[in-house]
Amino acid sequence: MSGKKRRKLKLLSDTIANSKRGATEVKNDYLELQTWSDLPAELLEIIMCSLALDDNVRASVVCKSWNSVANAVRVVNQSPWLMYFPKFGQCYEFYDPVQRKTYSLEFSELNGSRVCYTKDGWLLLYRPRTDRVFFFNPFTREVIKMPRFEMTYQIVAFSCAPTSPDCVLFTVKHVSPTVVAISTCHPGATEWTTVNYQNRLPFVSSIWNKLVFCNGLFYCLSLTGWLGVFDPSERTWSVLSVPPPKCPENFFAKNWWKGKFMTEQEGDVIVIYTCSSENPIIFKLDQTLMEWEELKTLDGATLFASFLSSHSRTDLSGIMRNSIYFSKVRFYGKRCVSFSLDDYRYYPRKQWHDWGEQDPFESIWIEPPKDFSGFT
Repeated sequence: MSGKKRRKLKLLSDTIANSKRGATEVKNDYLELQTWSDLPAELLEIIMCSLALDDNVRASVVCKSWNSVANAVRVVNQSPWLMYFPKFGQCYEFYDPVQRKTYSLEFSELNGSRVCYTKDGWLLLYRPRTDRVFFFNPFTREVIKMPRFEMTYQIVAFSCAPTSPDCVLFTVKHVSPTVVAISTCHPGATEWTTVNYQNRLPFVSSIWNKLVFCNGLFYCLSLTGWLGVFDPSERTWSVLSVPPPKCPENFFAKNWWKGKFMTEQEGDVIVIYTCSSENPIIFKLDQTLMEWEELKTLDGATLFASFLSSHSRTDLSGIMRNSIYFSKVRFYGKRCVSFSLDDYRYYPRKQWHDWGEQDPFESIWIEPPKDFSGFT
């Protein structure tokens, strides 16, 4: 074969090889684009849900499909934070479930005190050695002292922020099978007011009471599920003729009372019952029919459940909607244990918590001020 012909054949072979190489590179580029921009929406949602807010915003600019999913699961409004109380020392931790960040601060003001309740960003605390009762705002470090009061147990609630003239403190104590002692106070008072009230037999007050203020009334859920009501303006006490919420028998296992929570949601009294790996059961008090109604959905609301006080929010978006967030964090402080009523399962999967194993006084949900970006 002549040299000229060999050169022509080599040129043709190189041209074919280059064409194949170019086609392969185009195909690979297409596959790469397809891999990242065309991920299934379900997979993208799982990825986006695991990102903090700032990472979610960055991911949303990758492409249109990522932007759509990132916006759908993004939580922008401020949610309650989980505050941990140390067994020793003065270092307190705050966990933000939206940003998935933990802050550690020292509060010498809380030395020797026990938390009782939270509402509107304020803590109500009790110091057993001195019987001192006081409010503390961890975001401003403001302290409001109350008259001394000896508490048999630290189950006490208040109606609104202590800076409001409408703030009332309330606690109830079992005196005898037919009598309860109700004590009230308000900021600026010089002493507590205690009055004994006749009590229906089914209602037994104890350390396991659940308290909530709703529609101008204090509701007290007893250990056995009976509901007492105190009107602070009329100073009246009654036990509602509403049978306790109905739960499966396996819910009444060892330490079952630690897995019971109560909150207020837009004028309704809500109760949550949990039992180890069983799905939570949610009840709403139907005040017209005077019975507990089981709920299968929260209609987009979010509940934050802790032993001493719980909260509800209706302004959160994304993955936090229609869920219950419990006062337990897993995966080295990166993920709060929650239950989704949309998917009807716990998150993270198989990460339910046995409340009987947890100290019920070690943590509590608290609401930071609006637009609060974190401690500096």
